[in-house]
Amino acid sequence: MQVKETQNDGLKRGYQFTLPAADLAAAVDAKLKEAQPEVEMKGFRKGKVPMAMLKKQFGPRILGEAMQDAIDGALRDHLEGSGDRPAAQPKVEMDNGDGWKEGDDVVVNVTYETLPTIPEVDLTTLSLEKLTVPAEEAAVTEALENLAKSSQAFEDREAGSAAENGDQITIDFKGFVDGEAFEGGEAEDYPLVLGSNSFIPGFEDQLVGAKAEDDLKVEVSFPEEYGAPHLAGKAATFECKVKSVKAPKEAQIDDELAKKFGAEDLDGLKKQITERLEAEYAGAARQVMKRSLLDQLDQKVKFDLPESLVEAEASQIAHQLWHEENPEVQGHNHDAIEPTDEHKTLAERRVRLGLLLAEIGQKAEVTITDQEMTQAVLRAARQYPGQERAFFEFVQKNEGAQQQLRAPIFEDKVVDLIAEKAKVEEKTVTKEELEKAVEALDEL
Repeated sequence: MQVKETQNDGLKRGYQFTLPAADLAAAVDAKLKEAQPEVEMKGFRKGKVPMAMLKKQFGPRILGEAMQDAIDGALRDHLEGSGDRPAAQPKVEMDNGDGWKEGDDVVVNVTYETLPTIPEVDLTTLSLEKLTVPAEEAAVTEALENLAKSSQAFEDREAGSAAENGDQITIDFKGFVDGEAFEGGEAEDYPLVLGSNSFIPGFEDQLVGAKAEDDLKVEVSFPEEYGAPHLAGKAATFECKVKSVKAPKEAQIDDELAKKFGAEDLDGLKKQITERLEAEYAGAARQVMKRSLLDQLDQKVKFDLPESLVEAEASQIAHQLWHEENPEVQGHNHDAIEPTDEHKTLAERRVRLGLLLAEIGQKAEVTITDQEMTQAVLRAARQYPGQERAFFEFVQKNEGAQQQLRAPIFEDKVVDLIAEKAKVEEKTVTKEELEKAVEALDEL
C-alpha cells in the first residue's frame, strides 16, 4: 500500500492510499486458497473445486472483502505509525470509484481531523473555595412544617355543614356525554379536595357549598386539548352524590408525624432532615466549586480545536435551547436551527474542557467501576416508572446510552482528582449566600 500526504493544515489531515492491482489480486487468491479446502460444489469433491471456478463463483464478494481489509489495515497501520487520534470517524472515499474495474489500482482518499496535543497544566495553581452551609434550625423547622402540610388529615364537619374550598368531600359520581355514560367517568367513595384542580375545570367549583347526602348535577366541558380525543371539547354532565364533608386538620409536629416518615421519634426526623439539607447544600456548593474550577482551566489552557467537534456541539446546543424555548414542539420535524456565534463560543468552551478533562483522566488512569455504572443505570431508570426493565435492556444494547451515563461519572471523578491537587479554602456561608452563588451560575 502506497501512502501520500495530501493535506496537513492545523488539525486537518488528508492522505491518498494506493493499493496496487497486483497486491489486491494476490490477496483475493490467498483468501480463495484459504477457503478452498472447505468448499463443496456439485460435480466436485469437497476441497477439489478448481480455483478458476471458485474465482468465478466467489470472486466478486472476496474481492470486496479483500479491498476493505486492505484499506482498514492500511489506515490502522497509518494511525499507529503517525500517532494521530482522529476526532471522529475518518472519511474514506474511492478516488476512482465510478470508473474502477477489476485490474485497476485502488486509490482511496482518507481525510480526518486529529485530536490536538493537550498542554500540561499545573493543577496546584488552581485556587478554589469550598462553601459549607450548616442546616440552621429555621430551615429544619420549615421542612418539618412542609412535611406536616403534605401529610394533612381531615376530620368530619358538623352535620349539615356546607363544603368550603380546601375541604375534602367524598363523592360517588357518574359522567354522561350526549346522554350516554362514558368509560372512566364513574367512581365510588372518591375523596376530592376542593380547590385542588385535580378535576375538569369548573367541576370542583360547583361542589363548593354542597352538604353530606346532597344529590346534584355538575355541568362542565372537557378542555379542547383533553387527553382522550373522543371527549375533547365535549359538554358533560356528572351525577354526584356527596357522602361526607371533611375540614382540613392541621397536622401536629410530633413523634406520630415522625413515624409516618420512617423515623423513631421527632428528634430522629429532625436528624434526617438536617442530614438531607446539608447533603443538598453540599451538592449545590460542589456545583459552585466545579464552575470555578472549569473557569480557571478554560483561562489557563488554550489549544486548537477540531472544527467538526465544535460544529457538532454548537448544533446540539442550538437544538436543545430551541426546544426549551418551544416546549410545545415534541418531535424534530422542524426547520433547521442555525447555531449563533454565542452557541459556537459555548461549544468551543465545552469541547476544550471536555478534551482537557479526558486527557487528565486518562493520564491519571481514572476508571469507572461496574458498581458505579450500575448505580447510574438505577438512578436513570427511576425516571421511567413501570418501564425499568425495558430501560435496562435498552442501555445494555445501546453503546451510546452507556456513554451518556458513563461520561458524567468520569467527569466528576476527574473534577474530584483536580480538586485534590488544587488549593482549596473552606468557607462557611449562609443558605442565602449559597443560593446567590448558585443563581449566578445561570447568569454566566
